[in-house]
Amino acid sequence: MNTPFNMPEEFLQYIWENRLFESENIETCSGEALEIIHQGKRNTDSGPDFFNARIKLGDTVWAGNIEIHVKASDWNKHLHQNDKAYDNVVLHVVETYDTEIARTNGETIPTLVLTYPEYLRNNYQSLLDAKTWIACENRFHRIDPILLQLGFNRLMIGRLESKTEAILARLQLNNNDWNETFYQVLARSFGFKVNAVPFELLARSLPASLLAKHKNNLFQLEALLFGNSGLLNNQLLGDDYYLKLRKEYSFLYKKYELKAIESHLWKFLRLRPVNFPPVRISQLAALFHRSESLFSNIIEMESLSELYTLFRVKASEYWDTHYNFNKASKSQQAKELGETSIQVLIINVVIPFLFVYGEKQNKNHLKNRALEFLEQLPPEVNSIVAKWAELGIKARSAFETQALLQLKNNYCETKKCLNCQVGVKLVSERE
Repeated sequence: MNTPFNMPEEFLQYIWENRLFESENIETCSGEALEIIHQGKRNTDSGPDFFNARIKLGDTVWAGNIEIHVKASDWNKHLHQNDKAYDNVVLHVVETYDTEIARTNGETIPTLVLTYPEYLRNNYQSLLDAKTWIACENRFHRIDPILLQLGFNRLMIGRLESKTEAILARLQLNNNDWNETFYQVLARSFGFKVNAVPFELLARSLPASLLAKHKNNLFQLEALLFGNSGLLNNQLLGDDYYLKLRKEYSFLYKKYELKAIESHLWKFLRLRPVNFPPVRISQLAALFHRSESLFSNIIEMESLSELYTLFRVKASEYWDTHYNFNKASKSQQAKELGETSIQVLIINVVIPFLFVYGEKQNKNHLKNRALEFLEQLPPEVNSIVAKWAELGIKARSAFETQALLQLKNNYCETKKCLNCQVGVKLVSERE
């Protein structure tokens, strides 16, 4: 019998699912001969851990479900003794047997104390105890990179599905208005993390349907966006451009009964001047000036070049010599949205929307297009991708960098090693 140790239940489920336990000449805690004919199929929803298992107790074959716990008393702790959903459990599998358990009608359920090779426990414990960047960093060199790359597709789909959930939640709040939802997510991404929240608040305070009414007038679009950003409230006097924006916004403010967000929400510290909020807001205005129905246009685009052309917008002429209001810069430079910034918008906004819209509208060609775009885009440059490269995993496309981000953030950070192909390989590896 294995010595009790502080392991999560998922480890025992992994042992059971992969039949890594000792199965010869085993018996239940009551001394009855037991044979595991089939361990069942893993259940990822509520209810018993494994469905449709087949076991032989003495001379009788039983078909039903398997429930796994660290301690037998966890059955009662989780109130399964009062839940009819667990009445079809034919075997209770545990690490430690500390009590007898029963169904809702009082019938005793046979219990098996799981035994398995010591090295499996040691391998998994070493991953849990690791303090390195990823749990398997010191053993990662043993893994063939191809093993990891084989899982990229599953990781990428998982990342898109997580983004899908966020989009669908926002879509519901917007009464299934795709254009409005796309605009809000796009605006948030224009904040590039540091100013994501104020950009989102700005979009929610100024609907896309209202901006569409002024689509043909760039100055009015800027007045609306700058005015509702609160950035026109910081001073009463300024240069001609600033004062004209204030005057125009004053009229539109009264016409539409607008409410600006607080200007203190915007962050300027430790940002490159080209990323200052006023420059980004002017670029967003230019994008609306170029295309009224952004989302409708984007789902019709079949190539990345079309998307680059759409997003290659620049701030209005005033910003050629400014990074903030009323403060002229020494240099003169057109503030065009750069290629890297465009790629970020495509990866974080366009592609997830193509995927979720294709899913909801049953248009698989849009889902495929989203994945094709990711494969065509160059790999992202960030600290996580760079660290993976140090470990020998050099991404060849945005598809692979997104998969690596998903692996690090959703598996490695939470040490879900038993859900990772690399982790499973290392746990099952004999020293």
